Order: sequence, then structure tokens, then C-alpha cells
Amino acid sequence: MKAFSDRLIERTRRLGHPLCIGFDPHLAHIPPAFRRGSMAPGDPETAAAVGAFCQAAFERVAEHAAAIKPQSAFFEALGPPGVQVLADLLRAGRRAGVPVILDVKRGDIGSTAEGYAGAYLAADAPMRADAITAAPYLGGDSLDPFVGAAAAAGGGVFVLVRTSNPGAADLQDLKVDGAPVYEAVARMLAPAAEKLMGAQGFSGLGVVVGATWPEQAPRVRELLPKSLFLVPGYGAQGGGAADAVRGFVAGPNGLEGGVVSSSRGVLFPEAGHTEDAAAWEAAIDQALDRARTDLAEAVSR
Repeated sequence: MKAFSDRLIERTRRLGHPLCIGFDPHLAHIPPAFRRGSMAPGDPETAAAVGAFCQAAFERVAEHAAAIKPQSAFFEALGPPGVQVLADLLRAGRRAGVPVILDVKRGDIGSTAEGYAGAYLAADAPMRADAITAAPYLGGDSLDPFVGAAAAAGGGVFVLVRTSNPGAADLQDLKVDGAPVYEAVARMLAPAAEKLMGAQGFSGLGVVVGATWPEQAPRVRELLPKSLFLVPGYGAQGGGAADAVRGFVAGPNGLEGGVVSSSRGVLFPEAGHTEDAAAWEAAIDQALDRARTDLAEAVSR
């Protein structure tokens, strides 16, 4: 299979923007048009409602998204039926040729890490995604199984480096030999990044760098010049489009080098909280167009 980094970069070039749609189905935000029963996590109708919402939302955005990023936690919270909804969404993305980044933030050692890698990245993985998110704080050997599985199956791994949440500074800004921890993590990843290089000049060993810390993105890019960036924090979390692409680099059609994630801003617009299916569709389309235009303008400067 073509390298994940090539598939992602080629798609962002073709679309003209790096918008990744996060599928974070907060139960409280599911529009009335899709709600069923009590919407309690244990209600059998809840997973069906979330599945119907995700299917309809995917059909609205698939053609226009650079990637989708389901957050596993929201599906797991619904029990086995929710995991089945997630599996269906993963398959839908792959069938449609939309890169799927599964946000699971796994990180462990030995056979446990191999188990996670086999579950999500192997060619025969039962919950196969194109890429997953991973945590680095057990050290480089904890990432080796993910990198190996991704290399074998044409997949990708996005490692947490400088996350978008306010508490990230508690650990990621601590100094090690005079430099912050997030820089130490980036340096640790550099050799492994070479193992997932694609023909377009980017590595499928990517990094998560939040749009809420724009002044630090160029430093991460300096340390990892070939890694794809996954940028959360855009939109509802306060990061602007220009900040979100601060770690991108010049390409043939503008700035490139990763994707910028938005969930609530696209899938849960205020106008979409309605029982009217047509009004919901119009609200999703408008929110999607705003985000695409915003990011397209940011990468064209």
C-alpha cells in the first residue's frame, strides 16, 4: 500500500486545505434529529443513535475532509455496541478512501504495545485505521511496535509532543538539560521518523502539536522537519487558522505538512441542534465550508 504520508499529503494538495474532521460524539450534543430513547450510555438505543449520526455526518463531510479523526473514548463509553459503531466508521472511511486517524493515545511496552499495534495498524487488524495517536512517555521502545506495524502496512503514528490542553505545560515544559521535555520527545522521535518516509518527502511518524501553542510549533518542525503534524485546538478550543499551520512548510501549492483537526466546530454547529434533518444538513455544510475556507486561506499565504 502507498505510504500513509503520501496519501495524506496528496489529498491535502488536491483539496487545497488540511481540515481533519474529528468525530467526537458527545451524547449531550447529538442533535434532536438523531436522538433516540433516553440517550444514556447503557440504553441500547443510544449507540444506534450515535451510529446514525456518525453515518450521516460522514456522508456530509467525506468528500471534503483531508482526514477524519474518531475519538475512541466516546465510542468505548457506549460499551460493545459503541465499539461496533466505531468499527463501522473506520470501515466507511477506508472504503471511501478518506484517511482515518484513530485517536486512542496508546502507549505501553512489550507484548502489550504489540497487541495495540495489531489491533489498529496491522494489515489484518480488526479495528484497522490508517494511523493512530500514541503516547511517548514510556520511552522509545514503547513506540517501536507501532512504528513497525505502520511500516509493514503503510500506516502512520502521531505521537503526543506538544498537546493543546492548558495542563500540557505541567510536564511538557519542564526543562531537561536546559530544554523543555517536548523538545526531548521530538529529538527521540527523529531516528524513527526515517522508517516511515514517503515519496512526497514526509514521514508517517507524525506528531501532535496543538494550535494553542503556535510559538512552539516552528521549534518542533525544526527538530522534525519531515514529520506530519496533527494539530488539535483549532476552532472551539481557541486556536486560529494561522496559528494552526505555524508548523507547516512551503509546498508546491502553499503551506503543507499535516492536518488541522476540528470536531465541535464542524459536527456540532449551533444551527444544527434541531429536529429538522434538512436544517441540520445545511448547518453542517455551512460549518464545513467556513472551516475549509479558513484553512485554505491560511495555507495559501
